[in-house]
Amino acid sequence: MKPQLNPILYRVAAVALVGLIILCLVWELFVAPVRPGGSYLVLKVIPLLFPLRGVLKGNIYTLQWSSMLVLLYFMEGVTRAWSDPNPMSVMMAGIEIILSFVFYLCALFYLWPAKKAAKQRKKVTHQQDA
Repeated sequence: MKPQLNPILYRVAAVALVGLIILCLVWELFVAPVRPGGSYLVLKVIPLLFPLRGVLKGNIYTLQWSSMLVLLYFMEGVTRAWSDPNPMSVMMAGIEIILSFVFYLCALFYLWPAKKAAKQRKKVTHQQDA
């Protein structure tokens, strides 16, 4: 039994991930860098590049671990929205919160049927072995 996965959800997750990458680059290089002229904080984009290929393909395993990774960006957005004195940086942090939350929810709901099917297969296999 193959689970019925919603392709729209992984596409929205992919768009949110690409948007998050672009946002982090623009934010730390041009719009509101910590230091004028850009900072090494732009390197925070690198971890987002690792799952990009798998997310674009809708790979279940990649979506699983990248949904945990994106929570770090959600936390960073909340922290900087709460504590950054620069209003432009607060706005960028708000966008980061939204993009990371959209990615997380889309990945979660995309993976839900696959996880349900895996549990069902495990239950059937366990009953057959008994």
